[in-house]
Amino acid sequence: MNDHPAGGPPAASRYADATRAVRAGLPEAVKNEPPLPGPVFAAHFHLPGDVAGPYTYGRDTNPTWTLLERAIGELEAPGGDVDTIVFASGMAAVSAVLLSQARSGDTVVLPDDGYQALPLVREQLEAYGIHVRTAPTGGEAQLGALDGARLLWIETPSNPGLDVCDVRRLVAAAHEGGTLVAVDNTLATPLGQRPLELGADFSVASGTKGLTGHGDLLLGYVVCRDPALAAGVRRWRKIVGAVPGPMEAWLAHRSLATIQLRAQRQWGNALAVAQALAGRPEVTGLRYPGLPSDPSHETAARQMTGFGSVVSFVLPDRGHAERFMDALHLVEDATSFGGVRSTAERRGRWGGDAVPEGFIRFSAGAEDPADLVADVLRALALSGPGA
Repeated sequence: MNDHPAGGPPAASRYADATRAVRAGLPEAVKNEPPLPGPVFAAHFHLPGDVAGPYTYGRDTNPTWTLLERAIGELEAPGGDVDTIVFASGMAAVSAVLLSQARSGDTVVLPDDGYQALPLVREQLEAYGIHVRTAPTGGEAQLGALDGARLLWIETPSNPGLDVCDVRRLVAAAHEGGTLVAVDNTLATPLGQRPLELGADFSVASGTKGLTGHGDLLLGYVVCRDPALAAGVRRWRKIVGAVPGPMEAWLAHRSLATIQLRAQRQWGNALAVAQALAGRPEVTGLRYPGLPSDPSHETAARQMTGFGSVVSFVLPDRGHAERFMDALHLVEDATSFGGVRSTAERRGRWGGDAVPEGFIRFSAGAEDPADLVADVLRALALSGPGA
């Protein structure tokens, strides 16, 4: 029996994730036109008459962005009334939220174990006269820093340590004191976690990673329910000009169709790698929220529908870690995650993260699980002392 009027489609929220991803953001079908129109390359649009239409100038709006923004909104908040704003990169999206909402004299709370660029963000905020407090992600430690804050920034799971915090609990405490909440949803993706459904005011992410998954574009986005908050973010994009190119936006939308297929394989591969590493004597500090033994598993299982593609662990020292990286055949040495090709890195090479020299951040791709696990175990066997 249909749950919608005869002849009409069901609400998007009624569809499973895979179906919604394949159809997300597509325009109404037009005879002899492609299902997903090609990228619109335009700096300006024809504007006859006195009243402007929806598209005026390429820094403000673009039809290719419109479809992508609609698609991301459908994934982040199925059936919800949300505003989505796309950006040239994840950091452009992060900066837009923080700098559109905080003013000199305000206080912002950041995680002290989050993305590597957050210390740079802190320096910039403080240069503008904004007070910054920090606390770890695990154990909801940010609760102790909320008093009088304008904005709480949550990153869960954290990158690269993979701690998970209780978003609902933090949101409830923050809102009680009038504090806005933004959640960096990059690692989880909308298929693994939906911050707006957990009460957050903003869901922010780098679309460069798992959302698009092919390692071939830079993109960021912000999603929120409050039109006034969205207007502030959109105004910031206009002022700064941190807009995505039409080709990047089109490629991102094209890639969304396979996000469920990619995520399911990647999450399964991540769990398989984590399970294979769990019994290795040279591996310590193993973290993956999908492991029942992981300190964050209970919280993650309550608020996430998938645990992501990233596994972190520590090898005895820098040399051991570098030999491990050199011995991998199927895994690229690269500083990103969420792609269809597995990547890994000795995270300490960059500085800025409080991690041991032998810390490895591993992002599982879409390879055959047996092949990927075999490659990791072979590399471990070749990287020990005396190798």
